[in-house]
Amino acid sequence: MKKLLIMLVTFSLVLVALGAVEALGQRRRVVVHRPHPVRRALIVRPNHPFRRPLPREVVVRNARKPVVVNAPLVYLPEVTWTPVVVPLPQSERLIWQDSETIERDEEWVDSSFGVDQSGNALFLDIGGQAKLLFADVTFANGNVQVVDFNDRTYSSGIYRLLDFANGRHVSSVRILARSESNETKLAVYLSK
Repeated sequence: MKKLLIMLVTFSLVLVALGAVEALGQRRRVVVHRPHPVRRALIVRPNHPFRRPLPREVVVRNARKPVVVNAPLVYLPEVTWTPVVVPLPQSERLIWQDSETIERDEEWVDSSFGVDQSGNALFLDIGGQAKLLFADVTFANGNVQVVDFNDRTYSSGIYRLLDFANGRHVSSVRILARSESNETKLAVYLSK
């Protein structure tokens, strides 16, 4: 009787182990459901220096890492962007990065990136084609540097977004963009 019980327990353990091995061999399917984009009115402060016509409604993507600036916002004179494709700095020089994927059917997307790090330069990596309006780079002291993209379409590549050689604490980056390809990935990097 004891032998029969041991054999049954052993047989049960073997069946359980075989079932576990079979389960490990199966791929787990993950379906990601993106909610239908919700369009909202574009919010731009009255003292914002960007003066060209703006879209009335946009899809708003909030920063994954919210950042609070404890100083009043002061807009610096607008900077007109000169797009030059550059290599991305070596990985040990990169302090922070984040990305957002926008789709053509979303039209204009207002993406915010919570940085909250100090560095010397910001880079923008465009994967696909994107029409860009402006970027707001908010520093910890409340200064906001507006970068005018001239309402143009830019192709895939890594571009220097803004350079501040003396080092600055970047609180957040906001980019207003529209995908001109089926899908466009915007990645922002901060380097030292």
